[in-house]
Amino acid sequence: MDLDSLRKQIDAVDLDIIGRLNARVRLSLEIGRLKREKGADIYVPSREEALLERLTSSNPGPLAQQALRSIYREIISASVALQKEMTVAYLGPEATYTHQAALKNFGTSLRCQPCATIPDVFTAVERGEADHGVVPIENSTEGAVFHSLDMLVETDLKIVAQVFLPIEHCLISREPLDKITIVFSRDQAIGQCRDWLRRNIPGAQMSEVHSTAEAVCKARETPGSAAVAGRLAAELYGVPVLVEGIQDKADNVTRFLVLGKNASSPLGDGRDKTSLVFSLHDQPGALLRALEPFSSRGVNLSKIESRPSRRKAWHYYFFIDFIGHWDDKVTQEAVTELRKGCPFVKWLGSYPNIGQPV
Repeated sequence: MDLDSLRKQIDAVDLDIIGRLNARVRLSLEIGRLKREKGADIYVPSREEALLERLTSSNPGPLAQQALRSIYREIISASVALQKEMTVAYLGPEATYTHQAALKNFGTSLRCQPCATIPDVFTAVERGEADHGVVPIENSTEGAVFHSLDMLVETDLKIVAQVFLPIEHCLISREPLDKITIVFSRDQAIGQCRDWLRRNIPGAQMSEVHSTAEAVCKARETPGSAAVAGRLAAELYGVPVLVEGIQDKADNVTRFLVLGKNASSPLGDGRDKTSLVFSLHDQPGALLRALEPFSSRGVNLSKIESRPSRRKAWHYYFFIDFIGHWDDKVTQEAVTELRKGCPFVKWLGSYPNIGQPV
């Protein structure tokens, strides 16, 4: 078959796809109308993941599974945008890694609202200025993002989804390497590149700012400076990339949380994750007793992190993630037992346990 014939077939398929996409959107709009009448959430992470899993499991190829997910992410994004004018707050400015995580989770059709700080993201959602928020929570190299942990204790918002994003840092500057005297970035980003920075620009001062994108803006304006950030920020703000891939670990990944006012429904079949925070009485064996309700029921704890409560000296909060949903019977039994021995227990949210890097 010649080239022209193949192109005509593609054109015919494209027209068919457009017709079917619009038919799908019309059905989606009707679903949105029914949801609004019932006061239900438009964005339902468990439903979206169930849909994507069903589609990828039915995909015979040669289209790659991740490509299919990306295509349908944008189809869902466009449908949601027509159902409701939805806003997603994120740690800005534009082109931060948090912005990229927001786009990865919600697609490009929804309005993204940059916020100057992590607390500002929480506030935007709490006040109804945004429907959802996206914040970093932990990095595979540097660990927890403490501002996010602290805010989770105080807020009434719930974690409704998680996003994993591979992170590749660049050194970005208008100056040659030997002229750089100060490096701007977030504390986490600097920490993820600590060894490289020490070896290559040992005399440079490290200066923390609120976001990697802000760091690029400062590097553009400050003589003798550089930023640690991603290539997207460098391109957006017009500052050259001097060196790519300066992170100390090649498998550098950051986990982000999606926040909302309403809890996420269960995906089921052990595909959910739940996050809790609790405090302990100052007694020997208190932590062991707090974890016993989970271990005795075979609940898999995937994370435990301690953090000073900032309420009094040497008083700590303990953050845990475990496999299961808040609505699961075994979870309710474990938490009921946990409350008997802990002065403070708070459910932070349950959400699809998806997206982990391989």
